[in-house]
Amino acid sequence: MELKSVKLEFPEGANIIVGQTHFIKTVEDLYEVMVNAMPKSRFGIAFCEASGACLIRLEGNDEELKKVALRNAQAIAAGHTFVMVLLDAYPINVLNAIKNCPEVCSIFCATANPVEVIVAESSQGRGILGVVDGSPPKGVEGPEDVQWRKGLLRKIGYKLS
Repeated sequence: MELKSVKLEFPEGANIIVGQTHFIKTVEDLYEVMVNAMPKSRFGIAFCEASGACLIRLEGNDEELKKVALRNAQAIAAGHTFVMVLLDAYPINVLNAIKNCPEVCSIFCATANPVEVIVAESSQGRGILGVVDGSPPKGVEGPEDVQWRKGLLRKIGYKLS
């Protein structure tokens, strides 16, 4: 078995969600999740089939984001995984709806940070072991950091004034 680190690439300002699923209709169901949860978002979804034709299935409402999702799915190349790239939406807006999709088994990450996917490759194929999301901690927040965090959440509308 060989371990590999796959760096994902996506546009600045975009978020990426990587998960595991189990059925060919996932790509269409995730499309419906997105348009129902965030109708004005732009997104691309790539799903790696793990049986039958073993194709990467694509959906989305933005051609460029579909291409980005495809490139990342090709780089990961692990069966029954999906990559979703979003603009004009945050994972917090859609994550519960995605997790409630009947085919979705787990979510590895939902982030705008630099991310690396740790992949194991065996004679059967490839699987995701986990992800490295962002950077390690540089310390513990102090009073000024708490004030900044609370201010940011209110500024962007996630908490009351």
